[in-house]
Amino acid sequence: MSDKNFDAYKDDIEAAERRVASEIDPGARAVVVAVLVFVVALSFVLPHMGGTRGLDVLTGDQTAINDGVALPSRVFVWLALVFGVGFSIAALLTRRWTLSWIALAGTAVACPAGMLAVWSRQTATHGHPGPGIGLIIGWIAIILLAYHWARVVWVRTSVQLAAEEQRRRAVAHRQSKGLLDGFGDDPPAAKTD
Repeated sequence: MSDKNFDAYKDDIEAAERRVASEIDPGARAVVVAVLVFVVALSFVLPHMGGTRGLDVLTGDQTAINDGVALPSRVFVWLALVFGVGFSIAALLTRRWTLSWIALAGTAVACPAGMLAVWSRQTATHGHPGPGIGLIIGWIAIILLAYHWARVVWVRTSVQLAAEEQRRRAVAHRQSKGLLDGFGDDPPAAKTD
């Protein structure tokens, strides 16, 4: 195949490389992430404090108000719902690297928010319940989810690494050529009589 024929397919090859680079391959870790997403979702129906479930904290109903739900609990529950469940499911289904990064960033922010939520329940004023099992399970699941998303995002497949290396070599080769290096590379046209 001549260089001219190869150049015709160059754009297609580069597009395929970009598509491969934008995907994740969680492998067996996808099962662990899916189980953790289920655990986070399950924590919403468990008590977060006293008789208040995670769903009550999400909706801000009277039960949550009576138990003195604080802002850290609300922030944690919303972060867990949006990033721990929403973006995690979207990233698992689409295998998009960008969605995985968003899930990682959101769950990483949810980790200290969960710590603050548990701490605020432990230091609640007299008469208000402490942290419930749902809050603690949800917080631990979010920590584990952030860890596993970090592992998924940072691990690159051998195909992705090979494509990146080939791209680096091609760029280095193009940059090493001078203006006149390509001059006269075209083979002379065959004479026809």
